Amino acid sequence: MRPALGVLLTAALFLGGCEGPMMDTDKTEPAGANALLATWETPFGTPPFDAFESEDYMPALREGMARQRDEIQAITADTEPATLANTIEALERSGRLLDRVQNIFFAINGANSDDVTRETATEIAPELSAHGDDISLNKDLFIRIKAVHEQRGTLDLSPEQLRLLEETYKDFVRAGANLDEPAQARLRKINSELATLSEQFRNNLLDETNEFELLVTRRADLGNLPPSLVAVAAEEAGRRGHECECWVFTLSRPSINPFLEYSPNREMRRKLFTGYAMRGDNGNDADNNDILAREVTLRAERAVLLGYESHAHYVLADAMAGTPEHVYELLDQVWGAALAAAGKERDALQAMMREEGVEGALEGADWRHYTEKVRKARFDLDQEALRPYFEVTAVRDGAFAVANRLFGVTFTPRDDVARWHPDQEVFEVKDADGSHLGILYMDFYARESKRGGAWMNALRSQEKMDGEVKAIVTTNFNFPPPTAGSPSLLSFSEAETLFHEFGHALHGMFSDVVYPSLSGTRTPRDYVEFPSQVMENWMSEPEVLKMFARHYSTGEVIPQEMVDKITASSRFNQGFITVEYMAAAYLDMKYHTQTPPTEVEPRQFEKDIMGELGLIAEILPRYRSGYFQHIFAGGYASGYYGYLWSEVLDADAFQAFKETSLFDRKTAQAFREHILSTGGTAPGMELYKAFRGREPDIKALLARRGLLAEAD
Repeated sequence: MRPALGVLLTAALFLGGCEGPMMDTDKTEPAGANALLATWETPFGTPPFDAFESEDYMPALREGMARQRDEIQAITADTEPATLANTIEALERSGRLLDRVQNIFFAINGANSDDVTRETATEIAPELSAHGDDISLNKDLFIRIKAVHEQRGTLDLSPEQLRLLEETYKDFVRAGANLDEPAQARLRKINSELATLSEQFRNNLLDETNEFELLVTRRADLGNLPPSLVAVAAEEAGRRGHECECWVFTLSRPSINPFLEYSPNREMRRKLFTGYAMRGDNGNDADNNDILAREVTLRAERAVLLGYESHAHYVLADAMAGTPEHVYELLDQVWGAALAAAGKERDALQAMMREEGVEGALEGADWRHYTEKVRKARFDLDQEALRPYFEVTAVRDGAFAVANRLFGVTFTPRDDVARWHPDQEVFEVKDADGSHLGILYMDFYARESKRGGAWMNALRSQEKMDGEVKAIVTTNFNFPPPTAGSPSLLSFSEAETLFHEFGHALHGMFSDVVYPSLSGTRTPRDYVEFPSQVMENWMSEPEVLKMFARHYSTGEVIPQEMVDKITASSRFNQGFITVEYMAAAYLDMKYHTQTPPTEVEPRQFEKDIMGELGLIAEILPRYRSGYFQHIFAGGYASGYYGYLWSEVLDADAFQAFKETSLFDRKTAQAFREHILSTGGTAPGMELYKAFRGREPDIKALLARRGLLAEAD
């Protein structure tokens, strides 16, 4: 919950969403000095990205750590008895500058990195880890925290003050504050090594992803690939120096998936699919197997050091699930039905292959190709034919329109706000009463300087400790960029991704709490995806599609016939989608329920786990070990299951709107009041029951995915 403390520091910083308030420092730097350390006179206190140099981050991060050390020293030197104000809240105020700098740095290194920022991230990782340990293992500081905690029953605390006190004490204990000195020394070494390993994993993955290319020189090998994506591939070939009529496909999702769907060249599909599946597992300088195996070993050792059976037990003790057994209980409720559905889907694809006279068995590289053919045969729906109706700005405006109808908020472009890349868009968000709510950055397009996937960061968290501070958030995507002849056209699933990350942004901006460490998306991993996944539901509703899905060149509203086909096919291929995801969730849990002495050989370990699960050969886990960045270079170790856990919540929660109306303001207000505005101020299930009046029912999830019959 408090990612600035303890052993999860650098992992949380990279993938963790909100990372503390961006306040003005109390020390104004002279003109020409490091702009990261200066007081900013910018609209809404937004970062002056055009004033930052890559070389500025290292000294600014170190200065931030130095200032926080002084602030911690002031707390421990206080001769007055420890109180909530002079200890707990003073700790909460510490590190303002460090929070500000690292929020910006890790956001840029994820979305617009260069050699300097990547080197800085590698070098600073163990330093930040050590700094976090210096705080969480500070004996004098913990004595004061413990003293306040022991008085909690006699103090007149508000619910949020009590939550802050409880969470602060718990975080210090979980970070090793009660360990003896030899154990703390070992803990420091483990944390430092893990911080370095995660950066190495991340850099290796980015290198392998960027270096791969599939060069296509025959137009026939593109099949019926939509013209907009043909143009993107042609421009990529030119950018990589190919002087020919040719096309290049990369390992980014917007490039690989359409090629797998449309290319009739099976060997090329196999080459591209294999390139994606083998990232981090090629036995070269970028191989991640030794790195991730070492991470598993160190995490297991650390968990035992802290008094837990395994890393999963350690992580889940602070999550909604509570224990690995509860996670497996959820996964096992869904796995059998999903696997059975995937088996039927495989048989249908194999039959389609035979009809076409293709010899041999279906392979993983064939799945998307024949899925689209079966989809077209069953529903007369070509997924790529939808793209012209999902131009990126139209989808963006659709998300804005949904938020406006639900909550009354508005979005105004701000061209006077600096950005880290020309592709970024910036909006001021105003509440229904016209008051300022926050700033939203949106960074849509794939590029080599950006890591894969989609995510949200908080550049500044909402808080009210010393006056009202509004959130500044950024959403980041890897959509196909526009070309000279076409805007960026999204697939249906990419449009859902935009709504998903927008949901995270609303969670950050609607936050209405006092303390930054309890603000916005600072919640357990198996809860944080819930508010974002709820937003996906609106995107595919026929009423909403008619609001924004218009042909980019003609302006024609998406035809009702096409909407009907989308609805009819909504449960198609759900076996594959569910199994692919769940295989990765199981893999994560199996790695992190290992107990010392822990030695895994990743290739064989992954193979054995998939065999135990009975995963069919034609489906790989969504993330194989070598490129499972969520768990080996991010904050999701023992938490990747959280998307499914959160989906149980979101499927049930959306029924509250279906039971009233899609844009019922009373239900929306209750959702905002109990879910979106509360951050981590109470346990997730407590917040959910305040909204829904009961615990969620898994049947809503199974029904949505078309798995109820299989489950029965």
